[in-house]
Amino acid sequence: MTERLVSIIERHKELSKLISDPELVKDQKKYRETMKEYARLNEIAETQTHIENLQRQIKETDVLIAGEKDPEMRDLAKEEKLELEKQLEEKSEEQKLLLIPHDPLDEKNIIMEIRAGTGGDEAALFVADLYRMYSRFAETKGWKFEIMSINETELGGYKEIIFSITGSNVYENLRYESGVHRVQRVPATEASGRIHTSAVTVAVLPEAEETEIEIRPEDLRVDVMRAGGPGGQCVNTTDSAVRLTHLPTGLVVIQQDEKSQLKNKAKAMRVLRARLFELEETKKNAERSEARKSQIGSGDRSERIRTYNFPQNRLTDHRINLTLYKLDLVMAGDAGELFDALKLSVREELLAATAS
Repeated sequence: MTERLVSIIERHKELSKLISDPELVKDQKKYRETMKEYARLNEIAETQTHIENLQRQIKETDVLIAGEKDPEMRDLAKEEKLELEKQLEEKSEEQKLLLIPHDPLDEKNIIMEIRAGTGGDEAALFVADLYRMYSRFAETKGWKFEIMSINETELGGYKEIIFSITGSNVYENLRYESGVHRVQRVPATEASGRIHTSAVTVAVLPEAEETEIEIRPEDLRVDVMRAGGPGGQCVNTTDSAVRLTHLPTGLVVIQQDEKSQLKNKAKAMRVLRARLFELEETKKNAERSEARKSQIGSGDRSERIRTYNFPQNRLTDHRINLTLYKLDLVMAGDAGELFDALKLSVREELLAATAS
């Protein structure tokens, strides 16, 4: 074993003892952090145990081959050895990927922003479709989601929707969704049956804790106003809408979905904090060497990352050249294969960069 792997196995043993200590549960924050670390290291430890078992079986098979006089039995043992060696190679590759340094951002909750781009009403309808896809996928993972801001159209689409998703390793699974999503289909409003191409933009922001991003009162301008938009008993009757302007960066967040001004301000602060955190992370990424950058993980919102072709039931992710002919299932929330392929591709890039 490598020095790093030995260190991980030792730490896993320490955590195994620690999580059985009833005193740990009394500190809920420490308990959650310890359980997260244990779950991550446990996967590596189990893989190492599997590797060691395979190595032991190969040695035992070598002894059997050397001592077996029956040619037929010896040939069977050789076939078994080849299968064991194949499994060992696969597990060893799996372990290399698991040993890639963990990104602490992966465990964060997210704020996702989806906005209509080119395509008018059809783009707005696709914003609603994408929201449903992400929310259904979140349900399959046991995550919770909350709409923070929504701008609906008369046809049932959304010009913009901002929502949060909280749960286990949300950012790790959805961080590569930032960018331009292109849709090709016949709009419901199209009488001639022509296929239209529209686009929406997605931004995935890791949600920051208050201790991670300090927003000084003197750097913030708070304006209150009457809520606007369709419907709602509080529209244009109370000053419940809030606009926050972060003076040093010029970032503006408007929140008006809640009837309470305090609730709108709290939601706006969460969005502002997430956007400021993203700015800081973007600066850090720009300072890293090119070898450590991942094209998939760039988060460039102007980059066209994916095409959804409804007539052909085809989804294509242009960054990893992945095409799936099950667009209907993906839009219904069965998107695990897509997100897993993106995560695997990034890990392989990082592994190659580490080896070079």
